[in-house]
Amino acid sequence: MRVNCVGAIVVDGSGRLLLVRRGHPPGEGLWSVPGGRVEPQETDRAAVEREILEETGLRVAVGSLAGTVERPGPDGVTYEIRDYHATVTGGVLAAGDDAADARWCTSDDLARLPLTGGLVGDLTEWGVLPLR
Repeated sequence: MRVNCVGAIVVDGSGRLLLVRRGHPPGEGLWSVPGGRVEPQETDRAAVEREILEETGLRVAVGSLAGTVERPGPDGVTYEIRDYHATVTGGVLAAGDDAADARWCTSDDLARLPLTGGLVGDLTEWGVLPLR
């Protein structure tokens, strides 16, 4: 079974990447870009806006597709994840919903944090990393 998911790649004016620490499986305790499932009848753009607001308290303008990955899930599920560039338009950063924490991260932070598998490789391939 395939599950459609979206994520957001958000970089602030200081060149830091927005990450959340997952509060639930899959990836509980690991850091990744914010995002989640696309609800029935929901567009990717609407799902990105909703998920980012729920997980981080931030409102975003959704930009272009950065890249797509597939990740295995439980019970034979395959998550198809489409990550989009996004820009903060408002809100106050605060972890919410299924995010246990949320913060702006530098390249040094990425080297120290436990990240979801493949994140650094994907972001590098898509031209997001290295951060400035």
